[in-house]
Amino acid sequence: MLVTGVTQLIVSPLVVFLDRHFDARLLTFIGLVIFGSGLAISSWESGNADFHEMILPQVLRGTGIMFCLIPPTRLALSGLPEEMIPDGSALFNLMRNLGGAVGIALVDTVIWQRSPKLAAEAAMKLAAGDTATANAIGLPFPLPPAGSIKLDGPEIELVRPYLETYALTGAINEAWFLLAAVTFAALFALPLSRPNKAFRS
Repeated sequence: MLVTGVTQLIVSPLVVFLDRHFDARLLTFIGLVIFGSGLAISSWESGNADFHEMILPQVLRGTGIMFCLIPPTRLALSGLPEEMIPDGSALFNLMRNLGGAVGIALVDTVIWQRSPKLAAEAAMKLAAGDTATANAIGLPFPLPPAGSIKLDGPEIELVRPYLETYALTGAINEAWFLLAAVTFAALFALPLSRPNKAFRS
């Protein structure tokens, strides 16, 4: 996660500079595309993903999030009279925090609801002798013959750690994909926004 933070520190001066010279709608569009791409790439991670697999999406998200913070703030507040900007800023921050809370709850729901279902589906395929599922789970031993793994028997305990890792990874990937879809969906709201005026703090 340090990669994302460092990227934000590096990119933020550039975003501030661009925000003074370009339409906030264009910069917000760029930010949503970059941020959504970073989310989408993470939706293909495996259970063995490490730093090298995660660095690109983290850099993209760190870059995109700054474009999704500074220009939209100007876009939201620049049309207000100067005396209303403090109240508008407070309301904007409230809605942003509320959106974050809803997003976290949504991610938690996806992970903890989908993970048991993915594990159960994979266990049924293993019991049927599906070698493709065994390879996807990463079993370090040959798959026993079809029918020898009982879902309610001690045999399933041999593969339970691999099932849990596989299911949790799949559920997290689905959460990443859902966040990417929501981010890309926000692109359709941009044409509805008004052109920004010069922002005065």
